Amino acid sequence: MKLIDVLARPILGLALALTAAAGWGADYPAPKEGSWTVRDFRFHTGDVLPELRLHYTTVGAASGEPVLILHGTTGSGASMLTPAFAGELFGPGQPLDASRYYIILPDAIGTGKSSKPSDGLRGRFPKYNYDDMVEAQHRLVKEHLGVRHLRLVLGNSMGGMQTWIWAQKYPDFMDAAVPMASLPTEMSSRNWMMRRLIIDSIRNDPEWMNGNYTKQPRSAQFASVFYGIATNGGSQALYKTAPTREKADQLLDQRLSAPFTGDANDHLYQWDSSRDYNPSAGLERIQAVLLAINSADDERNPPETGVLDREIKRVKNGRVYLIPASDQTAGHGTTGQAKFWKQQLAELLQTAPRGAN
Repeated sequence: MKLIDVLARPILGLALALTAAAGWGADYPAPKEGSWTVRDFRFHTGDVLPELRLHYTTVGAASGEPVLILHGTTGSGASMLTPAFAGELFGPGQPLDASRYYIILPDAIGTGKSSKPSDGLRGRFPKYNYDDMVEAQHRLVKEHLGVRHLRLVLGNSMGGMQTWIWAQKYPDFMDAAVPMASLPTEMSSRNWMMRRLIIDSIRNDPEWMNGNYTKQPRSAQFASVFYGIATNGGSQALYKTAPTREKADQLLDQRLSAPFTGDANDHLYQWDSSRDYNPSAGLERIQAVLLAINSADDERNPPETGVLDREIKRVKNGRVYLIPASDQTAGHGTTGQAKFWKQQLAELLQTAPRGAN
């Protein structure tokens, strides 16, 4: 996959979602969409939303072994239905063959078709964090879908961070956990600095008008493109795609002129929701067999800091798979391409003990 494809993944996810609605052409069963409304959902701040809509997508029959897949920031469950991800995993004979597994892809609070600021509350929408998102996902799976035990929780980027929370908050609820493109420690360093720059860029834009804008503030797209180039794509792949100033300008101009389908308030909330992320204290509580997958060229979670190697020792059944960097990988976006790690996932599912269902 080319770098430009990785950077355009949110748009591709939307296109694939529309394709699903029109008629599915992939090798796995057509995705099905659903929504559930939670009454009087209480956030970590104490704020209560009378009605919290949780949207989700499923692939496969409900009689299959349940698997939960969690998306990244600004994404949705549908954004995981790409040829590079679902196309490598959900088909016949693939690691998450949908004839065997019941695949659940929720839209996290504030994303996709779940409740979010742009629905109408804008800046009055409750301030949510990853713990709120995980609690809502757990309630969706258990109370609405009737799942008592998951074979696997797998998440990418934000979904990876949420997988670390899932594994310790509900240690008996899953057999295996695969957090990808993430670290089990406090949000910090370049990762947080760049997120704060997106947040501050929007809040300091006069066009934002304290969230009461009538047109999208221009800073939202510019900051998003800046963050994507700075923390995604991979140095080798970026050089291969844009080895001259002219080609670099072409790539950047394409990103800056592309239709911006997001909403500034939604994006602000989404990035700010990682502010207090820090699952480090609960790593010893994890009971699932855990495989942490990162890429060697991940700009947001650089392996040279030694953080993951240090923290994984605290996970009883944990290990790390580090994808080697190359001009074929895409930095933080590498794990969105299942070809790099699907064999390791297949081996995990073959060996991980099964819990109670």
